[in-house]
Amino acid sequence: MRNDRSFIELRARARAHELLDEGSYRELLDPFEGVMSPWLGAQGIVPQADDGMVVAKGTINGQPAVVIAIEGTFQGGSMGEVSGAKMAAALELAAEDNRNGIPTQAVLCLETGGVRLQEANLGLAAIADIHAAIVDLRRYTPVIGIITGTVGCFGGMSIAAALCSYLIVTREARLGLNGPQVIEQEAGIEEYDSRDRPFIWSMTGGETRYQSGLVDALVGDGVNAVKAAMNDAIAKGVPAQHRSDNYAWYLERLSQFDTRQQADAEQIKQVFAPEVKG
Repeated sequence: MRNDRSFIELRARARAHELLDEGSYRELLDPFEGVMSPWLGAQGIVPQADDGMVVAKGTINGQPAVVIAIEGTFQGGSMGEVSGAKMAAALELAAEDNRNGIPTQAVLCLETGGVRLQEANLGLAAIADIHAAIVDLRRYTPVIGIITGTVGCFGGMSIAAALCSYLIVTREARLGLNGPQVIEQEAGIEEYDSRDRPFIWSMTGGETRYQSGLVDALVGDGVNAVKAAMNDAIAKGVPAQHRSDNYAWYLERLSQFDTRQQADAEQIKQVFAPEVKG
């Protein structure tokens, strides 16, 4: 067994190595391939081949798998056209494999602030392709999302996380549609102080999201703990109902929330907390 070191401290490529069976790792379209968008130059945006997206094929427990890991230290894990296209294409090919009788699994390591602002609509279009690809693939095999920290998962990629069959988080993880600085910028520091770390984690941290029923597993920051949760999720198979298919229940709960007052951590946990049936 490999040492149970910190999963958070690993870079994207090392995370993919750890999740795949030892010796099975094969990276697709790495930075040395020099893949660049043909559209950015025309908009006065400097294209670059280092896109921060790692796509690796291999096996998990002997079964074909693809692990897609976003490098959170590269431009905050932001999604551009090339990185988004790589992720969407990998998911689309995994779905095609499943249709052809090759049961390919998919695991997403999500450390991202969302769309790369300088690429604007091209990045958003790529994220939309990712959403469609997840929904297609999850019919055949569970799509496992892992968010560990410290970047978190925000913006359009938080929607990608919500579309996953199962989500695994650590206490250090964060998950939200808008990042703290965006909320503060739009609503004011009185509404959301992006420098108040305890407050931020009480609103969007991994533990809160788990207690709210928005993620499926809360694990420690060890490689073995993350892998065990991933294997448990894969073993469950495709859920009878994905969270995103239960949107009517979520909308009904959200409509009952009083937004006129500042929410606290306990209220946040209770908005979508699973109902306990006696």
